[in-house]
Amino acid sequence: MNGLFCASAIVMHQDTSYFLARSPAFAYKVIAAVLFKDYPLILQCIHNLRRKVINMKSLFFILLIVCFKTGYNQRIQLLQSGNKVSLRGLSVVTDKIIWVSGNKGTVGRSVDSGKTWKWIAVKGFEKRDFRDIEAFDAVTAVIMAIEEPAQLLKTVDGGETWKIVYTNTTKGMFLDAMEFWNEESGIVIGDPVDGRFFIGRTFDGGSTWGDIPKDRLPLANAGEACFAASGTNVRSLTLAEACFVTGGSCSRLLWKGKPVELPFPQGKASTGANSIAIRDSKKRNGSSYFVVVGGDYTQDTLSEKNCFITKDAGKTWVVPPQPPHGYRSCVEFITMKELLACGTSGVDFSTDGGMHWSLISNTGFHVCRKAKNGKSVWLAGADGRIGILNASH
Repeated sequence: MNGLFCASAIVMHQDTSYFLARSPAFAYKVIAAVLFKDYPLILQCIHNLRRKVINMKSLFFILLIVCFKTGYNQRIQLLQSGNKVSLRGLSVVTDKIIWVSGNKGTVGRSVDSGKTWKWIAVKGFEKRDFRDIEAFDAVTAVIMAIEEPAQLLKTVDGGETWKIVYTNTTKGMFLDAMEFWNEESGIVIGDPVDGRFFIGRTFDGGSTWGDIPKDRLPLANAGEACFAASGTNVRSLTLAEACFVTGGSCSRLLWKGKPVELPFPQGKASTGANSIAIRDSKKRNGSSYFVVVGGDYTQDTLSEKNCFITKDAGKTWVVPPQPPHGYRSCVEFITMKELLACGTSGVDFSTDGGMHWSLISNTGFHVCRKAKNGKSVWLAGADGRIGILNASH
């Protein structure tokens, strides 16, 4: 409502209303720019108004409204940075309990809403890359070491000790991401080996894992793989089913049904889908509303073909009129309408189901996650960056 008020105030202001009334298309552009927080368009509108509206008080009034609207915007508060660790694993248990993981065998944990952090270099794994983490409480978590060999480790004492719960020495094995339906049932996916994607399952909270038989694994096209970018390319689809997205030579959505081709850029090892968010996936029959982000991580400021939305479970796909402002490695539903997306070139926020995105930070992050039992939204990225979404409603 604040956005509507601001846009209406600009349009109805006595010194600008005459000009806008004679230019309804421009009036619509002003409203859209403010409502969807499209700052380049806002600046363009102000420039055009400056040429048409001579009264400087009017221009000041418009700028004041835009600044007020900007103040209403969500922003990212940076809490940690500078330890030269790339963080791609993030699991937010509650508003107080946050776990992160990354390269150099690093795991971090906060139990006081990010005020203080305990940093751990897992003994014997100092050179490993933990690209995903799943935490269940302040003392229990599972981490994923991606390759050479692919391994999963679990702690039940807050990271003081870690037990290897899964090892796969198969040549070419590369783990990409984990997802848990609850505290017992989980899945881990990996890049293709011998033409099929890898899938492992646990039914005891990650204490033991088993491989899905090869003849039941999804077939992969030549050059197709997953991105171990944020731990969010696999998501629960229903209470009993998961899906995941791919990239490389082709980009697809894979699940129990027929694979769905995704319209992302394809053909390069750096292109394709990176992350999928499922709205209301806790329903027994699942959801039909998915948002998928990605692009080309070697050209991370390109906004073309970096986000697609389906409202009918993959039958058709919609291109957002205002896409995220660059390559995005993670997307997360915050509410039924609000989403956050992040990547190496910045962070975007949407208030309308992903149809319009506004850039809220130029700081890069790899992953963003909402608290499983809470309302806070956290981000993690390169150089040990940890941030939290602050919203003023």
